[in-house]
Amino acid sequence: MPLVKIHVFKGRSVDELQTLLDVAHDVVVEALGVPRRDRYQILEQYDQSHLQVLDTGLGFDRSERFVLVEIISRVRSRTTKLILYETLARSFRIECGIDPSDVMVSIVENSDEDWSFGMGRAQFITGELTASRTD
Repeated sequence: MPLVKIHVFKGRSVDELQTLLDVAHDVVVEALGVPRRDRYQILEQYDQSHLQVLDTGLGFDRSERFVLVEIISRVRSRTTKLILYETLARSFRIECGIDPSDVMVSIVENSDEDWSFGMGRAQFITGELTASRTD
C-alpha cells in the first residue's frame, strides 16, 4: 500500500519501463514514508489511439513520453501530496528524461478497511499491519 498504476504509450524499452517503476517507487517511499518493501505497481501500455491526454487548457503539449501515475492510498495531507507531485516530476525529468509537462498524477484515497493483502483478512483492521506513517 499504496497501489501505484503507471499508464504510458507503447514504445519504451524494458529498461526504460523498469526505470519508470523504480523511480516511481523511490518517490513514493520518500514522499509518503512507506517501507521500501511496500511495493505494489501496475504498468499499462497503450496504443496512441487508446490514451487521450490533453492539457486541461493549461497551454502545454503532451508528447509520446507522457506518463500518468495513478495512486490508490490512504488519506494523505495536502502538503504530502504537493511534495509527491513535485518530486515525481523532478525525478522523472532527471532519471528518465521526461518533461514535467508530460507527468500527470492522480491520487484516489481510501481507508484501512479497503485493503486485504492476502489470506482473506484486512490486515490493517486485524492489527497484522500498522500504518508506517499517516498524516
